Amino acid sequence: MSRSASQLDSRSSDSTLIELLRVETTLGIGQIAESLGVTATAVRQRLDRLMRAGLVCRETLAPRGAAAARGRPAHVYSLTEKGRRTGGDNFRDLSLVLWREIRNVRDPAVRQGLIARVGSAMAGMYREQMAGETAAERLESVAAILRERRLSCDVHVEPGDSAVPGGSAAGETGGLAVLTAYSCPFPELAEQDRGICAAERLMIQELVGSAVQLSECRLDGASCCKFTASSAGPSVAGNKPHGA
Repeated sequence: MSRSASQLDSRSSDSTLIELLRVETTLGIGQIAESLGVTATAVRQRLDRLMRAGLVCRETLAPRGAAAARGRPAHVYSLTEKGRRTGGDNFRDLSLVLWREIRNVRDPAVRQGLIARVGSAMAGMYREQMAGETAAERLESVAAILRERRLSCDVHVEPGDSAVPGGSAAGETGGLAVLTAYSCPFPELAEQDRGICAAERLMIQELVGSAVQLSECRLDGASCCKFTASSAGPSVAGNKPHGA
């Protein structure tokens, strides 16, 4: 079995064990092995892995009966708070419904205000992870956040006259910093409404601390999305949601 196939199988078996503990709450190794139809050794390996990940905890019970006679403590296993949360982190349907409600707001000013608030709230989630002084350095921090979410992207500097009109150097002298995103974090939402692109741009703009434009977009037929930063502060025009 290849390494990737082995890792996939491990994740699947770990998920099965987690779901068992979610239902049964507290179990010993023998009970888990019987329920899953595997050996006690296999159960111990999975439990060790899950305990290292902070998803499962072990409790030592007072020895009883034969176990007490042999001097062996009895252990039971249960999910930690982190483990219990693993099954409730899928908000796809909720996000789609909420975004449709934003789209249905008829007043453009109110709708744009809601989009701006979403972008600002998203920025607040990542602000503590930001580092760097220049726009290019801060865009690299944004890129690092996106990569943690398994989104492919990179940051580079383009000539100043090829990006944001009226922008000045953002990373190096004579250049503008550009974040190129090769995958969309919200593909299904973006296909329905460009407003989510505006929220993402506003999030990046607030994190970078300078005006950011969505200079290229996959929805316009481009091969990727490009967010171009200016060293100048965010302008009023720059705050208007793209495509809203």
